[in-house]
Amino acid sequence: MRLTLLGTGCPVASAERLGPGTLIRHGDVAVLVDCGSGVAQRLVQAGCPGRDLDAVLVTHIHSDHLVDLYQLIVSSWHQGREKPWLVYGPPALRPLVKDMMALWQEERQLRIAHEHRPSTTGLEVEVRPLHDDGHFAIGGLAIESFAVDHRPVEPAFGLAFGAGEGTEHRRLVLSGDTCRCPGVVAAAKGADLLVHEVFVHAAMTPEPGVRSRETIDRVAAYHTSSGEVGKIAAEAGAGALALTHIVPPSADRAALLREVAADFSGPVIVGEDLMEIDLDSRTLRHGTLHLSLGRTGGD
Repeated sequence: MRLTLLGTGCPVASAERLGPGTLIRHGDVAVLVDCGSGVAQRLVQAGCPGRDLDAVLVTHIHSDHLVDLYQLIVSSWHQGREKPWLVYGPPALRPLVKDMMALWQEERQLRIAHEHRPSTTGLEVEVRPLHDDGHFAIGGLAIESFAVDHRPVEPAFGLAFGAGEGTEHRRLVLSGDTCRCPGVVAAAKGADLLVHEVFVHAAMTPEPGVRSRETIDRVAAYHTSSGEVGKIAAEAGAGALALTHIVPPSADRAALLREVAADFSGPVIVGEDLMEIDLDSRTLRHGTLHLSLGRTGGD
C-alpha cells in the first residue's frame, strides 16, 4: 500500500503547498481522499491521472477539500475516462454535487456536442454516504470511516485503510480535519502510519485586516495543534506520523519537527506535496530523496 501526499496545504493559497488531497494505491486500486485546489495536476505528477481513479472520498464539506471536484471530473474525461465516478462523503455531499453538476450542465453539453469524444460515461457521478463506523471495500483495499470533531462542521470523518493478510497486513489512518478526539486515537491503534493534520499555533500571529487573535483562536479550536499531534500518535502507538494540512503552509519545518518529535519517538515526517510513503517497504520518496523508515517492532 502506497500513500502520496498530493497537497499538504489549507485554504491559504501557497505556491509550495496546494490544497488537501491524498492518493492511496494498493495493487490495481487507486483512491483519492479530498479534492483540494490543484489535485488534478498533482495526480498527473504522481503518475495516476484522474482517469485511473476508482473512487473519491471527501472527508467533510469545507471548500478547500472539494473545490476542484468538477475540474477533476472534466479533466479526467479529457484524459479518456470511460467509467462513472464513485464519490463518498457526508450526506450533504449528494445535493452539493447535484447542484455542481447542474451549474455546469450547459457548459458540459456544449463540450459533448462539439468535441465528439468516444464516451460520456466518465462524466457520470454516483454519490454514496460515509457513516461513523462505516466499513466497505474497493478491490483489495478495506476502508473504514469514523467520526472526528471538526465542529461546527458536522459530520466530519477520518479514514482508515487496510490491505494484506497476516504479517503482511498494513494499516494507514488519515485524521481528516479535527481537533484532538478519541476517534482518531482509537482508529490509529497500532497503525503503520498515521497521517494527521496540524495547526502550528506559534506561527500564527494577528495581522490587521487578515486575522485577529479571536480568529486565530477560533480556527485553532477545530484543528489539532503541533503541541498535541505527537501525543496523539504516541497514545495510538502508531508506527510513524506524517503531518499534512499544515496551517499556516509557511510554518517553519525544522521547528515543527522538533516540537512534534519531542512527544513521539517514532519517525515524524513533515509532509510535502508529492511525497510518497510505501508502507510495504517502509520507504519514503520525495524527488531524488529516498529514505528508509526503519523496521517495525515486530519485524
